[in-house]
Amino acid sequence: MRELKHHEKKLLKKVNFVNWKEERTLRQNAILAKYHTPREDYEKYNKICGQVTKCVAQLRKIDGSDEDRIKMTEVLLDKLYSMGVVPSKQDLGPCAELHSSAFMKRRFSTVLRNLHFTQDLHTAEQYIRQGHVRIGPEVVTNPAMHITREMEDHIQWSEGSKIKRHVREFNDEVDDFDLLNV
Repeated sequence: MRELKHHEKKLLKKVNFVNWKEERTLRQNAILAKYHTPREDYEKYNKICGQVTKCVAQLRKIDGSDEDRIKMTEVLLDKLYSMGVVPSKQDLGPCAELHSSAFMKRRFSTVLRNLHFTQDLHTAEQYIRQGHVRIGPEVVTNPAMHITREMEDHIQWSEGSKIKRHVREFNDEVDDFDLLNV
């Protein structure tokens, strides 16, 4: 057998011949590229979704008029709704079809983009890592942080951020006090 050429060796390093079917699917790669998410986080979100759908399946096996089922359903729906993963507290249907993209939409960088703080995820991740954004009084530097519905209302530019100052200058909202600290 002949010795492999340089480019052939590089290609073989990138391909896993043992698990190639299950390792990289087109749908998975598209989701990872869309949300700029590491593969490990995607797998964790998939496990959580599997546990939630398993719990929903167990709840549906119980009689609909049972008090424990009603209570557990309300607790599950309240938790998932407050996390921002399901659109309403009324129905178990969306919980049974929960996908990992529902969790990825609630990552800090994605929420920043959806709130129009930035135009793309890459810039959002940079601003978060550099400390330009805060949630309430705390500056958060983790772009993978899960943002609940309640936390979403408290996202702001951090004090002393040049981005905040630039936005205020653009909107003609600069204070005289801010002008003194040039």
